[in-house]
Amino acid sequence: MSGTSLDGVDGVLADFAAGQMRVLHHCSAPLPPDLRAELLALNSTGTDELHRAALAGNALARSYAEVVQRLLAATRTAPGSVRAIGAHGQTVRHRPREFDRTGYTLQLNQPALLAELCGIDVVADFRSRDVAAGGQGAPLVPPFHHAFFGQTDAALAVLNIGGISNVTLLNPASDTPVLGFDCGPGNALMDGWCYRHTGQPYDDAGQWAAGGQIDTALLAMLLSEPFFGQPPPKSTGRDLFNATWLAQHLLRFEALSPQDVQATVTELTALSCAQALHTMAPTCHTLVVCGGGALNTYLLQRLAHHLPGCQVQSSEVRGLPPLQVEATAFAWLARQACLRHTASLPKVTGAQGARILGAIYPA
Repeated sequence: MSGTSLDGVDGVLADFAAGQMRVLHHCSAPLPPDLRAELLALNSTGTDELHRAALAGNALARSYAEVVQRLLAATRTAPGSVRAIGAHGQTVRHRPREFDRTGYTLQLNQPALLAELCGIDVVADFRSRDVAAGGQGAPLVPPFHHAFFGQTDAALAVLNIGGISNVTLLNPASDTPVLGFDCGPGNALMDGWCYRHTGQPYDDAGQWAAGGQIDTALLAMLLSEPFFGQPPPKSTGRDLFNATWLAQHLLRFEALSPQDVQATVTELTALSCAQALHTMAPTCHTLVVCGGGALNTYLLQRLAHHLPGCQVQSSEVRGLPPLQVEATAFAWLARQACLRHTASLPKVTGAQGARILGAIYPA
């Protein structure tokens, strides 16, 4: 998995034997700086995009293959022992239901090359079938969250904070026991602003933001974005929440220090997630946080501040460390495809029905 944060590739070797889900090993690798820059650039219109996107897909497949080889070597696992690789690819455009009412979602990848390099079947292109069926193609992780975290009678929410934040609401007593949607920006704005002004790829534990002051006027303007008020099903990406979007809002706030802006965009992520819970799950008392944002101590403190009646905890407490959740989810989705089981939830994505997700590239 390489998410919208563009911070690297996470991989897991997952075992689903006997109906259980176990992560045997986890491995991560940073994206090469030139590839990271190119993937970020391809989120916007530019010259010679088809050629550049094809080469970026090849480079990404090689990064995926490196992580796969490290997983196999660390566990002494033969390629033939692995049923399939679930490879999500890198989202560079996400515009479902737009333009021609179907729209599209685009993940750069080269699954044929990955199968060739690893000698293992590859499952990829998980989102486009749901979009073809009239859905958002996102979020896709709520069924996995239900399978892994929803093993109790109590209601809880799972918040994934990657580049974009998405929440899964699990309530076994409800007529809709699983619901999920994108909340808004996660790490994307925080990481981009931090890199621009400090040279660091992310705000370690949120320390820089914690030293700044939240500007309530700027925060109110950012929260006026119509996306936040839309009801589910809904999804978003860097097509909306990007550096240009932030710069447009900052035109009236040029006197703010960069550190105060960092504090404010961190508050935007925390408050938009909290407001989503207040609206859709006002009685939820447990929030399980995963993704890179779960390592941002200050962000979690702000979440807890806005959710005083809710216990905010890392997914590690529930048996799966934050940086392993999404990779394990796409291993689970790959397994669903290999078994020809549906993996989408129409109540989540808005599609016309549940669909088998993913295309299989044989080794």
